[in-house]
Amino acid sequence: MRFHSLVIIVSLLVASRCPESAGVFFNQGGKYLRELKRIFEKYENLLRPQGDHKLSPVIFVPGDGGSQMDALLDKPSKVSFLCQKQTSTFFNLWLNKELLMPLVIDCWIDNIRLVYDNVTRTTRNSPGVTTRIPGFGQSETVEWLDPSHATVGAYFVNIANALVANGYIRDKSIVGAPYDFRKGPNEHQDYFLALKFLVEQTYTLNKEVPVTFIVHSMGAPMTLHFLQMQTADWKAKYVRRIISLAGAWAGSVKALKVYAIGDDLGAFALSGKVMRAEQITNPSLAWLLPSPLFWKPNEVLARTQSRTYTMEQMQDFFTDLDVPSGWEMRKDTLPFTMNFTAPGVELHCFYGSHINTVESLDYQKSYDFSGTPVLVMGDGDGTVNSRSLEACKHWTMQQKQPIYTKEFPGADHMSILADLKVIEAVMQALLSD
Repeated sequence: MRFHSLVIIVSLLVASRCPESAGVFFNQGGKYLRELKRIFEKYENLLRPQGDHKLSPVIFVPGDGGSQMDALLDKPSKVSFLCQKQTSTFFNLWLNKELLMPLVIDCWIDNIRLVYDNVTRTTRNSPGVTTRIPGFGQSETVEWLDPSHATVGAYFVNIANALVANGYIRDKSIVGAPYDFRKGPNEHQDYFLALKFLVEQTYTLNKEVPVTFIVHSMGAPMTLHFLQMQTADWKAKYVRRIISLAGAWAGSVKALKVYAIGDDLGAFALSGKVMRAEQITNPSLAWLLPSPLFWKPNEVLARTQSRTYTMEQMQDFFTDLDVPSGWEMRKDTLPFTMNFTAPGVELHCFYGSHINTVESLDYQKSYDFSGTPVLVMGDGDGTVNSRSLEACKHWTMQQKQPIYTKEFPGADHMSILADLKVIEAVMQALLSD
């Protein structure tokens, strides 16, 4: 997913220069596909329904940037003569690589940005913009983020193909639960109601077999919050397990970096500073800031020549950065971060490691945030810090349902979705019934 906050989605336009993510885009060619076929064949007879064995239907819950988004325009003004002011129908806003070009990037930013209201503590679209998230209850819009199925928009498709090869059926035993990834859980009450209905519907349509959530990045804490709202009896009846891939359970320092200098999504043609104008309007970015439960109060997150900024001084960070809405959104979403009670269902927690991941920002040559920081690195999956990826271990003694964790060295935040070892581990988890 994009890392407008946490999930660097699809390294736009640069798959050929991102070998660590190559599997997501099928760039390993024949060798990759042959190995994927081997996995299909290995589990074919085991996963296909035989006798009383029934497949646990799968619900994909995407991360930040992991859902398609459409827009309809009727704007009072436009930021450039190159921009459209009105459209007669909805068009694809995310992921649309044609809109992520230097000449029209300002149009895209103005269309997808949010406006924060610190009275209602909610966000709304830019004036004259109506958005929708297509494909709820279907698999296609979370398998591919680009409706044209361009390879840079591949998301859950590799895992879905593996499931289909072994007896699963799209839109019946494989469904998706996309959502407006710009917003935090405090603005997703309707989504969580729809998700509960989807779980119950999927259970019913699949011979009353409990569902398996396969979740990625921000989809992990989203699913956690959803399950925290349900009763133990409901979960025991309807949910078999969660399989989390690169779960951003406790946030990431990279969210702080995005507030400071933005993120270019890995695309050479885009500027992080330009993209920042949109990225910092999203409450989901504030939700993905490091959790006080896993970062100590005195840990330094940023430093300049004049001072340091620790976890407990995050408000000062936003004040000096001149992003007051960032701190307000942090306050809105912090209660969800601080509720880290166990999900109450079986959990398979898979994550990458041994990849440089930002731990703090060091403005060595500046007395303020006007310069470009040196990114001090630590361990993680390139996007999420290890302590956040491994936070699922915290629940081992807090619930009776088993928790299985597995580290995949070298699997980065996006390539984990196409990593052959990970796909095989997903198959094995589904076979554990």
